[in-house]
Amino acid sequence: MKTVIFDLDGTLADTSVDLIAAANAAFRTMGEGNLLDPTKDAVTAFQGGRAMLRLGLTRLERMNEAVVDEFYPVLLEAYSGAIDVHTQLYPRAMEAVEVLKAEGYGVGICTNKPEALAELLMTRLGARAAFGALIGADSLPVRKPDPAPLIETVRRLGGDPAQTVLIGDTVTDRDTARAAGVPSILVTFGPGGKEVAALEPEALLNDYADLPDLLRDLARRRMGIVDQRR
Repeated sequence: MKTVIFDLDGTLADTSVDLIAAANAAFRTMGEGNLLDPTKDAVTAFQGGRAMLRLGLTRLERMNEAVVDEFYPVLLEAYSGAIDVHTQLYPRAMEAVEVLKAEGYGVGICTNKPEALAELLMTRLGARAAFGALIGADSLPVRKPDPAPLIETVRRLGGDPAQTVLIGDTVTDRDTARAAGVPSILVTFGPGGKEVAALEPEALLNDYADLPDLLRDLARRRMGIVDQRR
């Protein structure tokens, strides 16, 4: 596996509190209070801004896609103005990235966060320069789980999809990897916890310190499968 592509929200960084705050700012603009909880609704936060708006409107029993469309820009504006108040990279994430780079891996980010916001966040966190490519939700006409953003991220790194692994935290990442024909590793320290095992990724990651060894083990297993097919 010579190219490693990372999801962002819930995988590289815990962004849930700032995302929920932005959604609640949109609800306050509607004349409502804070409808989402940063702990209980973290899973929805990692599904995106529109998912958070839909959840809040559903709780108000006034779910309407036109309202979602109207207030989505409000949410984005609130988020861009306070994108890194509480957000933190997961422990040892960047140390693992540097180890991979030293071992010759290309590393990139493929996220369903709008590209400009992803660029802003990673720059604010001081981590953007570590990644050779970044593709966001609006970089291409399609987004994950369509495989095109993942494949384009690999292409920009000069890599080969046949030697790629995707690190993520949700069914969207698992489905993206499967659609691209690459293995996925899902983290267990995101809001999905160890329940992501039910998604049957090729591997689970409990701590970023384990990632280099996990990649080597995954590569050996895949080579064994190829040899058996021969």
